[in-house]
Amino acid sequence: MTDVSAPDVAALLLRLALGVTMIAHGWNHWRGGGRVEGTARWFGGLGLQPARLHAWSSIAVELGAGALLLAGLLTPIAALAVIGVMTVAAVTAHRPNGFFVFRDGYEYVVNLAVAAVALGLLGAGRLSLDDAFGIVVNGASGGAVAAAGVVAALVMLAVCWRPGRLAETAPADAPVEVS
Repeated sequence: MTDVSAPDVAALLLRLALGVTMIAHGWNHWRGGGRVEGTARWFGGLGLQPARLHAWSSIAVELGAGALLLAGLLTPIAALAVIGVMTVAAVTAHRPNGFFVFRDGYEYVVNLAVAAVALGLLGAGRLSLDDAFGIVVNGASGGAVAAAGVVAALVMLAVCWRPGRLAETAPADAPVEVS
């Protein structure tokens, strides 16, 4: 391994913070209070259709992106996934509540998305599997890959988001999860 620089350590810290956060978020949607059924009910209430598919997709993307970030593997694609999920969350769940997180606003999810863009620009750094395998995607190309998460989220929203319309939900007795 060559010399580790401050940007390498910065990339590692960003990857660890985002990776752990995404794994915890995905785990909570899967195994937390409302489990998948509660997550599906919540997503259905937001207008995401089919709600159960979106619940499982969110779980898979959050757990997968988190694991990739921790390993520093395919980092721009993992950043793209974080940006996509956070964009959907910002638009569907948090936008109506304003900016501040204490009012369930979009402050938190936007900061996670911006950190993912920064990681796409910075790259995984030398302390990563990307470096070990010679995968170097950073700068403008890494940022562009990561930022494509916004496009993916907007396409998904255009196809699957029907706010104000009753969506497929989990059984009525399933606990409702709040994220």
